[in-house]
Amino acid sequence: MSTIDPTTLSKINGGGVQLKQSQSDELRNSFMTLLITQLQNQDPLKPMENAEMTSQIAQINTVSGIEQLNSTLKSITSQMDANQALQASGLIGQGVMVPGRQIMLEQDSEGKPYSTPFGIELAKPAANVQATILGQGGQVIRRYDLGAVDSGVQSFKWDGKNDQGEVVASNRYTVQLKATNGEGEAIESIALNYAIVNSVTPNDGNGGVRLDLGAIYGQISLNDVKQIL
Repeated sequence: MSTIDPTTLSKINGGGVQLKQSQSDELRNSFMTLLITQLQNQDPLKPMENAEMTSQIAQINTVSGIEQLNSTLKSITSQMDANQALQASGLIGQGVMVPGRQIMLEQDSEGKPYSTPFGIELAKPAANVQATILGQGGQVIRRYDLGAVDSGVQSFKWDGKNDQGEVVASNRYTVQLKATNGEGEAIESIALNYAIVNSVTPNDGNGGVRLDLGAIYGQISLNDVKQIL
């Protein structure tokens, strides 16, 4: 008994290429024509079995189903992107903790220092975290212990003073963090710095939402936000 050549099916299926609706309709019509011709010319003594016919019909239904599924997924993805962008727009003007090591130090009208927060992300608790504040030239300004820190995201503030207890000048500084366990062994960690969200880019070309954090911090993915302050 003759059967529909898989190569023929591959060709009329477009070889895996995405088909337009008109092409999909033409594909189904062609398939049904081939199937009817096959049934009309089959050997009466060896008729096509139900399982075989079902298998061949399933092939065309699979192609049609995949096209409809792809269309549905694209629609769902577009809606998710729009919802994510809408939610991200609520972050405009808010402070967030993101991967980085920058600290901005300023002084108020009375000369009292205030700095932007810094933070750390830990997969497991640390017996101690040591913070080292560095100046623009890499010189050590302050080194002190933060003590035991729980796992997850934790944030801290620097008092703006050096090791001698003196208030340092307003500037941009860098923080280095070293987390250790009870035996003094280093624990993997991610340093975080504070930034303010200026605007939102709905789609970065990969289906993701990006946040504009200004000239110093640039743009980051919404997924990189570790904490909202």
